[in-house]
Amino acid sequence: MTHLVFVDYIIILIYFIVVAGYGYWIYQKKKKANSDTKDFFLAEGSLTWWAIGASLIASNISAEQFIGMSGEGFFVGIAVSAYEWIAAIALIIIAVWFMPIYLKNHIYTMPQFLKTRYNESVALIMAIFWLFLYVFVNLTSILYLGSVAINGLVGGQSLHVIMISLALFALVITLGGMKVIGYTDVIQVAVLIFGGLATTYLALTVVSEKFGLPGGAWAGFNYLIQDSPEHFKMILSKPAADAPPQEIGKYLVLPGIAMYFAGQWIVNLNYWGCNQYITQRALGADLQTARTGILFAGMLKLLMPVIVMLPGIAAYVLYKNGHLPQLAEGSKDGAYSAILSFLPSGLKGLSVAALTAAIVASLAGKVNSISTIFTLDIYKKYLKPGAGETNLVWVGRITVWAAMLIALFFTWEDILGIGGAGGFTFIQKYTGFISPGVFAMFILGMFWKRTTGLAAIVGVITGFTLSVVFNNYAPAWFGHETILYTAYINSKGVYEIPFLISMGWSFFFTVLIMVLISFGGSAINPKAFIFEKGMFGVQLKTKVMIIVTVLMLAALYIKFW
Repeated sequence: MTHLVFVDYIIILIYFIVVAGYGYWIYQKKKKANSDTKDFFLAEGSLTWWAIGASLIASNISAEQFIGMSGEGFFVGIAVSAYEWIAAIALIIIAVWFMPIYLKNHIYTMPQFLKTRYNESVALIMAIFWLFLYVFVNLTSILYLGSVAINGLVGGQSLHVIMISLALFALVITLGGMKVIGYTDVIQVAVLIFGGLATTYLALTVVSEKFGLPGGAWAGFNYLIQDSPEHFKMILSKPAADAPPQEIGKYLVLPGIAMYFAGQWIVNLNYWGCNQYITQRALGADLQTARTGILFAGMLKLLMPVIVMLPGIAAYVLYKNGHLPQLAEGSKDGAYSAILSFLPSGLKGLSVAALTAAIVASLAGKVNSISTIFTLDIYKKYLKPGAGETNLVWVGRITVWAAMLIALFFTWEDILGIGGAGGFTFIQKYTGFISPGVFAMFILGMFWKRTTGLAAIVGVITGFTLSVVFNNYAPAWFGHETILYTAYINSKGVYEIPFLISMGWSFFFTVLIMVLISFGGSAINPKAFIFEKGMFGVQLKTKVMIIVTVLMLAALYIKFW
């Protein structure tokens, strides 16, 4: 267990003071947020491109990335970076093609998109669904996993005290509105990246020292590749039915080249393009600012595996060679904490600050999205249509408090069983099943003028149903080997289809059913979006950012294919 000393606590205290102080200064600088809903919920027109990009990353990276992705780096290796690197391409697609549609049609929330494109029934159903999902799955998991992670790093603290502290700090930031969240996220990302890179550098240096290599961190990195080359392959080979359980386990998580034709795109495009929690950062800006901010976030995503994945591989090599006995059973979830045990005083405090920054930024972003959907899509529309701006902002603030209190209640004794299921498993179970239907509803609604409201409702239900069938019943009903999939025996002795393959087929059949239903309607749905000439055109500097991102990504895949 990693214990902190006085200098570590000083560094953590400085982090809290700087973030809170800067947030208060931003709040005082422009108090318009006290009465203007668009400013409070969206910081309309006031977030710069770098604030949007930083806020996207700060909201995305949390304890499940630090602990979970580091653990997958320990177990699988660099292949898990696909989630981060494909996100960079997804963000390009969203910046170029999604944002013009959102901004041209003055879309501020995802339920509003569904009302504009389909009808109020679809919007209300999904607004309620998203509220439950964000409060009972995302907010609770961030709070619980974050508290457990920090408790594991500082040692000897009450989990409940940490939980309350994280919640209160996130509330302080959130109650100032999206402008405060956006600009404090710049500091959060700076702390996250600097602290994360410092941790990775020290982890690689430890590797070089443990094996008596000159050359520091670079020598440590080269030793990782030399010692465990299988951990530096982006594309996993499809295993035979009688392959070792560990090899099958890796493939079930990351099913080789097949996942690039299936669920990997659905996961990323749905998360980054159809998710209030994420898109909200860019919806208050003009198109060019939004695009630049999103592409900046895409560039930062290329860096994230170095921070959250590479320490896991370092932990694996150290463990394999007997230098991390605390990982006696090869527990991947303890990889990041085990690496931090090597860090010197001061740097441990910086690492805790980096992890805290990731957690608090995610909590603030998530609870702000909950507040936005409830206030604008339910309270204003159905409970009090004539509510004034000041009233709506106060309802938004009350919702922030209510959402956080509910999350605290359900995480206090882990009522939802997040710890037992595992953070990634818990989130995947409840969000991954609905993603194919939601993404099909959005993508067809944006780009196919014939799509109907009935098709949208059927699509969401079909996507969820097919996800359940493919993940839980298909191997027993249709066999272990079919033209669509290969199922393998998992660690529980049950046949399982790789989750990303299941997601891909669920999406495919959902789209097919939605298309067939929509053919029953008019050739052009009256609510279809109208595209103007040049609507998707991009400026030269945008093209340059896209080209640089693609070239960097191509180089990474060529190197580690």
